Amino acid sequence: MTTDTTIFGLHAVHALMTRRASAVKHLMVQHATESELLSDILHIAKSHRIAIEYTSRRSLDHLTHDGNHQGVLAYCKPPRIYTEDDLKDWLANLGIPPFLLILDGIQDPHNLGACFRSADAAGVHAIIAPKDKACGITEVVAKVASGASEFVPFFQVTNLVRTMTFLKEAGVWFYGAVGEATQSLYHTKLVGPIGIVLGQEGNGLRRLTRESCDFLIHIPMHGAVSSLNVSVAAGVILFEAVRQRMR
Repeated sequence: MTTDTTIFGLHAVHALMTRRASAVKHLMVQHATESELLSDILHIAKSHRIAIEYTSRRSLDHLTHDGNHQGVLAYCKPPRIYTEDDLKDWLANLGIPPFLLILDGIQDPHNLGACFRSADAAGVHAIIAPKDKACGITEVVAKVASGASEFVPFFQVTNLVRTMTFLKEAGVWFYGAVGEATQSLYHTKLVGPIGIVLGQEGNGLRRLTRESCDFLIHIPMHGAVSSLNVSVAAGVILFEAVRQRMR
């Protein structure tokens, strides 16, 4: 039996209502909360006959563990999570050279949410991550992603290296970000079917993941700090790829 999940925050709930309102079972809204976005959420909810319950801020604080709920929370079915078994058909249906983000063991939901937001803004077609020892889509991820986790397909795979091998055979080239790489991001061609590969907080890419990359690249750093947060690095690399792909 599928367990319901909760999504909170105006942008996250609005994206949920826009993308898959049929999955929403119940809305909780703070008394005396008004905004254009909330009005749209309520309009969609009423058109789909979704139950709306008005409650206090204190109640929403408790339900979201003092999260920044912005006066709205939705109970819904969890989003679809793809697996490696879905990959072949997904690629065939994509119809264009894939632009992928591979996350090797990201564990902080705030980082995963921020990566979703950058990926969506950059036009990434999917995010792929290991199923084990890595963060999945949680209510915190959905909130930080500001709705992007509803739009970017998320694959959780049992063997990341095997998945990368399959994608390489399908023509995808992988670019792994590591601080000690000699090749600069800004001297790297990031067009065509590509996957940007980023490692977990602290330890970076695992050895086998690194060895599965076709190229290793670094982001030039000019200050005292030697590395960037993984979600910031994702944004920098993805939008360099966007810049090149717009030519």
